[in-house]
Amino acid sequence: MINSQRKQFVESRILHKVSMPSQYLGGERNAIVKDHRTVKGKICLAFPDAYTIGMSHHGLQVLYSLMNRRDDWVAERAFCPWQDMEAQLREHNVPLYSLETFTAVSDFDVFGISLQYEVSSPNVLTMLDLAGIPLHAADRTMADPLVLAGGPCCQNPEPMADFIDLFVTGDGEPALPLICDMWLELREQARAAGFAEGAAGVQQRADALQKIAAELPFAYVPRFYEPEYQDGRVVALNRTRNDVRETIEPSVIRDLEGIPLPTSPIVPYVECVHDRIAIEIMRGCPWQCRFCQSTVIKRPLRIRSVDTIINAAMESYRNTGFNEISILSLSSSDYPHFEELVKRLHEVFRPLGVNISVPSLRVNETLRTLPALIGSERRGSLTLAPEVARDDMREQIRKKIKNEDLFAGCRNAFENGFDSVKLYFMCGLPGERPVDLDGIVDMAEHIAGIGKEVKGRYVRVTASVSNFVPKSHTPYQWNGMQRREYFQWAHKYLWSRRKIRSINIKCHDIDTSLLEGVLSRGDRRTGKAIELAWQRGARMDGWTEHMDAQRWWDAIADAGIDIDQQVHTQYGLTDKLPWDHVNVKYGRTFLEKEQSRSLTQLEAMANAK
Repeated sequence: MINSQRKQFVESRILHKVSMPSQYLGGERNAIVKDHRTVKGKICLAFPDAYTIGMSHHGLQVLYSLMNRRDDWVAERAFCPWQDMEAQLREHNVPLYSLETFTAVSDFDVFGISLQYEVSSPNVLTMLDLAGIPLHAADRTMADPLVLAGGPCCQNPEPMADFIDLFVTGDGEPALPLICDMWLELREQARAAGFAEGAAGVQQRADALQKIAAELPFAYVPRFYEPEYQDGRVVALNRTRNDVRETIEPSVIRDLEGIPLPTSPIVPYVECVHDRIAIEIMRGCPWQCRFCQSTVIKRPLRIRSVDTIINAAMESYRNTGFNEISILSLSSSDYPHFEELVKRLHEVFRPLGVNISVPSLRVNETLRTLPALIGSERRGSLTLAPEVARDDMREQIRKKIKNEDLFAGCRNAFENGFDSVKLYFMCGLPGERPVDLDGIVDMAEHIAGIGKEVKGRYVRVTASVSNFVPKSHTPYQWNGMQRREYFQWAHKYLWSRRKIRSINIKCHDIDTSLLEGVLSRGDRRTGKAIELAWQRGARMDGWTEHMDAQRWWDAIADAGIDIDQQVHTQYGLTDKLPWDHVNVKYGRTFLEKEQSRSLTQLEAMANAK
């Protein structure tokens, strides 16, 4: 049931004026089009970034497949348009529409948004505004779609709380259908009685949301919670009604094997960041690195069988024709049947000319033999994430890897045709010393030297250095983030230590990292800064060429946010944190113990000669 009139207008009057027009057309292979008259509920799955980013996100394909397997629901897609398309939509008064049927987003029952990156927050406001949905949740009535958000940024939902009706943390597969069904039933009841307008309409919507919040332990509705501040920081989050929960539990899949993989993923017309089949082999991580939010929020560890993975990969290949398969998890080489899986994948797909990609490799004994196992077809670089280079700092962050395994794996890689290595490090970790920065350059030089021994020349080694942001629900959540001056010094120091020309040190942009700190560690007042930045033109700020840092700092200042207190000042272990009402597996008690152990280790490191 395509809106032909809107589609024809967009094709004839708009698309010739914008770049990459095919990203706004839909009609891709495996896209699902249903007649809206034959379904009960309609959800538009939104990714607040460009099409090329959103279509590379595995989670979007998972939820799209999940909801479209149901006969009574249809799922369609919308992405944040680039500025040229946004201008055209506004000029011609065309609402944001779904790619499948050109249906206005405001005509869906649910508008489901994936919050993956804090700096992309203004894109959510762009999409809401283009859709004609009131920006603020408090202004919506039952005539508006449910604005639902999931994804890692929901681990601290407060900065976006003014704009989202309902947040979900944890796994989306069990939560999304339940929420959609409840909302549809409540909406139909309201429609039968007549959608109220004005204050009565707002109250009608609040009553419906309360029923969901009371029924589902993973549903967080911010309007029913009011922050209390003292000395510039949150000291309490008070419920405005007693029939909602004090804290929110994550949604959890117990049996990952029982959740079908999307085996008919949509094949885009345009080149995306990841043009390949993605198969999730495992969810969760067996390790407990103190800096890592993902390992905390994705617990417990759950795996899929080798047969399930192979069968899904083959079905996906037949349905798409992609010539690369990527196996996904937080730490792929920790999959318990890893060697068997990779060998079988090669046996099945190598004769078909399909490459196997194995990202997210952990430095362990498996790495010593991995390059020979995976081969070097269409690959020249091995990517690893040691995070830090020295053993005592590695003990501090609880990343239990050995340099000897890393070096042996690199040697094996060079012997098997690889000609470069990319290493991911962090700077600004708690207790970091100049000797830790020295270790980054020393490790890169040592690997380049191994390459020279094997190949007769120094190989290319790229050390990609990110600026550490202490994230919610990690043992480091109480720590303050390093200041701008420290990162400026550290980046300059790293470059001063570089001696071999084949080594490249790439340091992440400091302004972007500091902004990520503001947005990920903020409370509800941070939403004002997001809205001001958006009003002043913040668009697609996750893309370097569009980031205007000064616009953000002005908006943050005008919103009255004390950056030093919000980002750089350490919390006490008993202090209230802005995200404390969102629970994770093991909970705050476990994180407190890990933080205390960390402080003890840091003291020992500082006293060591």
